[in-house]
Amino acid sequence: MEHVILVDPFDLEIGTMEKLEAHQKGLLHRAFSILLFNSQGELMLQRRSINKYHSPGLWTNTCCSHPRPNENTLSAAMRRLQEEMGLRSNLKEIFHFTYKAELEDGLIEHEIDHVFIGITDETPHLNLNEAMGFKWQSLSGILEDLQQQPEQYTAWFQILINEHYTTIQQALTHES
Repeated sequence: MEHVILVDPFDLEIGTMEKLEAHQKGLLHRAFSILLFNSQGELMLQRRSINKYHSPGLWTNTCCSHPRPNENTLSAAMRRLQEEMGLRSNLKEIFHFTYKAELEDGLIEHEIDHVFIGITDETPHLNLNEAMGFKWQSLSGILEDLQQQPEQYTAWFQILINEHYTTIQQALTHES
């Protein structure tokens, strides 16, 4: 049974809770999102497995999850990138943001999301329990697609791109 780290608004740990229960209650917890870009500046999008308990089959950032209790966020990000996408990359945290989004089935994502960036030209080796597909796409193409068909994307990814597009672009410029 997976547990998440419950946090206060300043990202200070206040306890742990089973992941599904935290999403049912909408309690604030720590999470991370990874944005892997290739040398052409395209973002690797992941299509979530149809078996995921929320947001199945939707497009999202390269990898996202939650650190385990007593696990630092960078280590968790590197672990999950390997577990979900079969990839390794040097990751750098570029910012974090807090969001709350109501999902299907009454679940609520309420997270302080630490955003990591990395560069790779490798082809992922998908864990089909986690991801059913991937594609590379430019940030401008993603932004345009989000406007035309937002229902194809996860709630947090929409917030991440729509509200933090410029910050991500600037971080990518510094990385490449």
